[in-house]
Amino acid sequence: MRTAYSVETVRAAERELMARLPEGALMQRAAAGLAAACADLLGRVYGRRVVLLVGSGDNGGDALYAGARLARRGAGVTAVLLAPPERTHPGGLAALRRAGGFVTVPGRAGEWIARADLVMDGIVGIGGKGGLRPQAEALADAVERSGAAVVAVDLPSGVEADTGEVRGAAVRADLTVTFGTHKPALLIDPAREYAGTVRLVGIGLGLPPVAELEALQHVDVARLLPRPAAESDKYRRGVVGIAAGSARYPGAAVLAVSGALRGGAGAVRYVGPAADAVIARFPETLVSDQGPAKAGRVQAWVVGPGAGDDAATVAQVLDTDVPVLLDADGLRLAERDTVRGRTAPTLMTPHAGEAAALLGVRREEVEGARLAAVRELAAVYRATVLLKGSTTLVADSGGGAVRVNATGTGWLATAGSGDVLSGFAGSLLASGLSAPDAGSAAAYLHGLAGRFAASGAPAGAHDIAERLPQAWRDVRDALG
Repeated sequence: MRTAYSVETVRAAERELMARLPEGALMQRAAAGLAAACADLLGRVYGRRVVLLVGSGDNGGDALYAGARLARRGAGVTAVLLAPPERTHPGGLAALRRAGGFVTVPGRAGEWIARADLVMDGIVGIGGKGGLRPQAEALADAVERSGAAVVAVDLPSGVEADTGEVRGAAVRADLTVTFGTHKPALLIDPAREYAGTVRLVGIGLGLPPVAELEALQHVDVARLLPRPAAESDKYRRGVVGIAAGSARYPGAAVLAVSGALRGGAGAVRYVGPAADAVIARFPETLVSDQGPAKAGRVQAWVVGPGAGDDAATVAQVLDTDVPVLLDADGLRLAERDTVRGRTAPTLMTPHAGEAAALLGVRREEVEGARLAAVRELAAVYRATVLLKGSTTLVADSGGGAVRVNATGTGWLATAGSGDVLSGFAGSLLASGLSAPDAGSAAAYLHGLAGRFAASGAPAGAHDIAERLPQAWRDVRDALG
C-alpha cells in the first residue's frame, strides 16, 4: 500500500529526525537520491547539460546539492537563482560552485534552458500555495518549450501538497522525486497530472500509522476479496438486490446486473421495469415485479442507475436495514436527511457533476478540489462516498485515510461504465465487505478491467464488465 501524509506530519517527522542526525545529513540523503534518479533518467551523466531552477527554500538546497553531485560526474550544471545569493541555501550553493557549477539569474536563463538535457525544478517546496509567481511562471514556460526532461524536487512547483489543487501556473514534470513519503498532491488530480512518474526516496522518516491517503495495491485488494468456503451456497455468499432501470433506460439495469454477477455475491435479485431485458441477457438473475419490500431477502441493495424519477423505489430501498449503494438518479432522488438517518451503511458513488449538485457548488469547484469535496460529502451525508474520476477517491464519514485509486483509463469515460461499477460494488457489499472496502476494491478492479478491455482502443461498458473476472484473477494471483 502506498500512503501519503500531510505537510504538517512530514515536517514534524523531519524535525524529529534532524534532531538525531548531524547537521545537513537529511538534506544530503535527499540530494543523493535525487541525483541518482536524475542520472538514471539521463542514462549518461558526463557531458550532459543540467539546469537547476533554485528557490530560496530547502527544495532549492536539495537541487543544489544534487546538482553538485552531477557536476562531479562530468555534467555541465547551471543554477538559475530565483532569490539573491544571500537568500539561497548557502551550503548547497557553495557545494555547487566547488564542483564547478555555474550560477545565473532568471533574466539570463533562457539560453541555458533551451540547450538543457535536464531541468531540475527546485523552485517551491511542500508549503507552496497559489501557483507560481510571474518570474517562476516564465521559467516554467521556457522549460515546457525546451523539450528537456523535467525532474521535480519533492513535488512540482505550483501544486498544493495537501489538497492536490492547482490554483495557477505550475511546473509539469516528467519525473517527481519525493522524499520520505508521498504527498497527497502526488496521488490525486488535478496535481497528479503534473507529477509524471513518481519515485520515492526513503530518508528514514518515522511516520504515524494513519495516513492522509492510502493507495491500495494488488496484494491489498486481493486480501479484501471474498472467497467462498467449501460449505458456501449462493445464499451464504450473499444476495445483492438491484433496483435500477426504467422504460427509457433499460440498459442501465442490464449493465448494473452484469457488474453484480461478477462481484462475488451468490445471487442477484432484480426489481424494476427492465426485467425482460435483464432476463434475456442474464437468465440466472432472480427477478421480481413486487418492489424492493417484497423482492426477498438481500444483503445489500443497489439503487438508482437509470431509475428516472422513481423516487418511491429509492425511498423504499433506503428504508431497509441493509447496506445500500446510491448511484446516478438515486443520488438525485434521495433525501439527505433520510441518508443521514440510516443505521446501515450507505455507499454513494457520484461523478464530479453529481457531487457538485449534492454540495450546491459548480462542477469546476469539485474538479479543482476533489479531496475536499469527497470529505465534505461523506461528512454531510454521514455516508461512505466514492467520487469517480481519473483518480477515484473513497472517503468514510468516520474520517481516517481517504483511499485513492488510479488504475483506470480515460476509456472508462463511456456510457454505462458507472452502472457496471455500481452493480459490482454492490455485490461486494452483499458478500460482506464494509462500504469503504467494497468501494475501494470495486474501483480498483473496475479500473483494471477497463484497461484490459480498452488496451489502447475504445471499449463499451459491456466490454468492461466482461473483463472483471480477468481483473479479479490478476489481483488474486498477487497472493501466490
